[in-house]
Amino acid sequence: MSNMGRKARVGLLLIGSPRFRALGEGTPSGDYEARQAKASKRIVSAAGELGDLINPGIVYSREDMRRAMDEFFMKRADCVIALYMSWAEDFAWIRFLRDMPEIPILFAHIVRDTLGFTDTHDENDFIEFLAAGGLVGTQEASGSIPRFSRPMMETAVGTLADVMERARVFTQAARVRGILRESVIGLLASYNEVMWSTYVDPYDIFTKIGPEIRFLSVAGLTEEIDKVAPEEARAACDALARKYTVLPDVDFEKFEASMRASIALERMAAAAGVDLLVLNDIDPVLFRHVGLRPGFTPCPGGPPVTVVPEGDIGGGVATYVLKLLAGRPVNFIEPFHIDHPGKCFAAGHAGPNDYTDPEGSVQIARDVRFAKSGYKHAGAPFAWYVIPPGLKTMLHCSQGPERFKLVVTRVEALPTEHFITSYSHGLLRPLSGTSEQLFDRLVRIGVTQHYGLAPGDYVPHIRSLAAMLGFDFTEIS
Repeated sequence: MSNMGRKARVGLLLIGSPRFRALGEGTPSGDYEARQAKASKRIVSAAGELGDLINPGIVYSREDMRRAMDEFFMKRADCVIALYMSWAEDFAWIRFLRDMPEIPILFAHIVRDTLGFTDTHDENDFIEFLAAGGLVGTQEASGSIPRFSRPMMETAVGTLADVMERARVFTQAARVRGILRESVIGLLASYNEVMWSTYVDPYDIFTKIGPEIRFLSVAGLTEEIDKVAPEEARAACDALARKYTVLPDVDFEKFEASMRASIALERMAAAAGVDLLVLNDIDPVLFRHVGLRPGFTPCPGGPPVTVVPEGDIGGGVATYVLKLLAGRPVNFIEPFHIDHPGKCFAAGHAGPNDYTDPEGSVQIARDVRFAKSGYKHAGAPFAWYVIPPGLKTMLHCSQGPERFKLVVTRVEALPTEHFITSYSHGLLRPLSGTSEQLFDRLVRIGVTQHYGLAPGDYVPHIRSLAAMLGFDFTEIS
């Protein structure tokens, strides 16, 4: 399993001029190298707040650059923030562009809040003028960027606060890219045969996005269910019953059966090293052998496995990406219908869904969609969840004819009560335009019906991530 909770690993590449290095010796403010060392402390301090900083120090020589690249590579930097401290020769920078393995790079120029000189009549002020000349070096270095045409490269110009705010989004997107390359998707047990548009190429998932796919079986799940002690499942049910309302028609024997299957599902995934489990929860084989679809992931005290339904890996990736960005419970949804009079749309999903956001509303309810079926645990309950109000990011991921696509928009979740039986759900309103306009655009783009939904605004992060992954990106705003 990947380390989902880790910080971004941020490389910092500061470039100085060996030609200026010894100038200004004996002046009141010190030589050029001392001045740049002092100036770099503010940058290092600010960059350190972005994550785990990899700082090889100011680069002056070819040897310095080689050591810096080695350190970035060996410490597995997610990205590099690069900037010129002043004008400087570009031989080290061009070597970096040529030799550094592909990695997200934010090439920035930091505008000083104040200048340390008013004129350059004496040597002390002249050296300060040279030390403050990062704009010259940035422009010179920028000429090589299009000539190398490296992927995953962005630029930023602004004050230290401006650049670090831009870097915060960039480094978090790079962190998600890095974690995706360390992650594992489990598919149990197949794609959904009634939703062909959700199919993706597993080879492309690995080569273009990062996770490898491991194929899990219903037989393996039934074996794991048998290992879950009844008293353990009962204790987990009791924990949820103390926390949430249990509706009167819930069968506690079926409650425990659903909990056992949920615990087994997560343990099976964890044993396989899986971070994202994509469950085909309407597979007839699952119902014949298990008798229900597990309804209580994440389980109390269970491993950090993200579980999504309907065998849709693209929808699962969207949900997982948002969870990595938000660090909070994220939902897997499909829009059901437009409520024209209410100027909103209803969305949610049946089957497993993260119900653990304390701001949401949860009831333990029967899965009435399958209550009249002949399966062993027909009507087994699940965590019936209502999405809490507030700003949300709604993200779609699927495979297009040439590239994967990410489509993102901001919506507002409205206050509502439980009203769609057997589906975790909510009412959503686009922040811009009408629901009709939103879905007209989505249908013209060509999507599937599944999305991830996260609290907060992560559109800028997803824009950067799409560029890093080489995906088609559409923002609907």
